[in-house]
Amino acid sequence: MTRKQEIIETAKTLFRERGYKSVSMRDLAKVMDFKAASLYNHISSKEEILADIVLDVARYFTREMELVKQIETDTKTRLEAVIDHHIDLTLKNPEAIAIVNNDWMHLEGEHYEIFLKMRNAYEEDLRVIISEGVESEELKSKNVEVILFSMLSTLRTLHSWYRKRSGIDSRQLKSDMTEILLKGIVSGELN
Repeated sequence: MTRKQEIIETAKTLFRERGYKSVSMRDLAKVMDFKAASLYNHISSKEEILADIVLDVARYFTREMELVKQIETDTKTRLEAVIDHHIDLTLKNPEAIAIVNNDWMHLEGEHYEIFLKMRNAYEEDLRVIISEGVESEELKSKNVEVILFSMLSTLRTLHSWYRKRSGIDSRQLKSDMTEILLKGIVSGELN
């Protein structure tokens, strides 16, 4: 691991615990047992660290969505793939997911614009998949925006919920979340 990667990994933990705005480069240096000035030999600013974390996650989701879009199959299978990659990254890198969800708005300039473009494209691609499922009547709910909101809000906050419940088997988590997000929680039909 390079020194820059060590700095980023340490920053992930601090940003998740305290929030991006509450962590200074001096705090980061202290935790790493560095002089603050020596951090700048490896990284130009705290915002650069944030951008590296947030844009790395955004690129991951963009790549995964490109793969999902290429799958020539039904809507259910494509949505299962979306759920699966969200859960995988959340379990592998919960700090980064927390930072993306809680601190992306602190990005500046070009980093902010790049992130928003990727986030909006991802949401639009997911909206298209859901719309196709509604149109083909694979999905019983007709409100695309409610489905999109329900899926994304659940998946984006999984890091916080799971942190308090670690030890849940990842396969069972994927199975249960997919079942609930795609089929709901009520068995049979309601009158």
